[in-house]
Amino acid sequence: MKKKIGILHPHIHEHATEDEKDVLVQVEAISNALRKLGYNPFPVNFDLDLDAVAVALRKLKPEFVFNLVEAVNGCGSLIHLAPALLDHLKIPYTGSGTEAMFITSNKIVGKNFLDAGDIATPKAHTIPSLKKTAPQKGRYIVKSVWEHASIGMSHDSVFTVKRAADMISKLEKTESRTNGGCFFEKYIDGREFNAAILAGPHGPQVLPPAEILFVNYPSGKPKIVDYRAKWAPDSFEYLNTDRSFDFGPEDKMIIKSIRATAVKCWNLLNLKGYARVDFRVDKSGKPWVLEINANPCLSPDGGFAVASALVGLDYPMIVKRIIEDI
Repeated sequence: MKKKIGILHPHIHEHATEDEKDVLVQVEAISNALRKLGYNPFPVNFDLDLDAVAVALRKLKPEFVFNLVEAVNGCGSLIHLAPALLDHLKIPYTGSGTEAMFITSNKIVGKNFLDAGDIATPKAHTIPSLKKTAPQKGRYIVKSVWEHASIGMSHDSVFTVKRAADMISKLEKTESRTNGGCFFEKYIDGREFNAAILAGPHGPQVLPPAEILFVNYPSGKPKIVDYRAKWAPDSFEYLNTDRSFDFGPEDKMIIKSIRATAVKCWNLLNLKGYARVDFRVDKSGKPWVLEINANPCLSPDGGFAVASALVGLDYPMIVKRIIEDI
């Protein structure tokens, strides 16, 4: 008899955004991969009715759960509730544990850990910190503390700061439109990379790093992967951001540094299964970690799957490797 596997994913309502609906693509793809691996998958909705979720899981009695919860009721700040509940129920699950999920989902907490681990990351500026210390003049980018998938980010997120009052005003306006707090960090005018990491028999394997190329971007337009670049197929940003895995000898040291830093992040935060580290590389060639995603998108046409294919791993093999790291 095939072992039953739960695929835990957030409840998707009829008015869900494109980034939210993407998880259903992942559920279908992982279900198909699990069947090929000899398992019997069962999708399980996760929401704030934790008692109901617990009842559903106890009734299912899964061998383990494949955790695809990226947000709860549209809030990234609640992402750690899924592994926390699974810990409480003593059900094994894929991916990183509760502590790592919380640390990486809160970008400010994550930065504190990176700083402590001597990993370069742009400093976070919040309203309380700005009231104590004025920032240096220059270009900054405002981000959500909790939300991933570039939620809330646009070209207006980057602007030149002349005084702390400007920053505070910008943060207050942005926070009124987003879930949870926001912060500023220095805008690194350089190249953007990401490195997917997959658990392997000999430790974490850094898959071929990818560079995001900003094609035809006019002068002055910030080169960032904002929400439109990820989720609006008809937009200029989506159509003019390309993913490249091709690098010349001149990039050898940058790629080597990105790979080493990705492994350092994995070990520092005790990540499991799979993850992705996002980088900006400044004009001197120094990589800066922007954030760590402990449960990145596993859509078949996404960057993680593409990078895996470059080293000979098809989709079921990705799923198998993730499961083997439970």
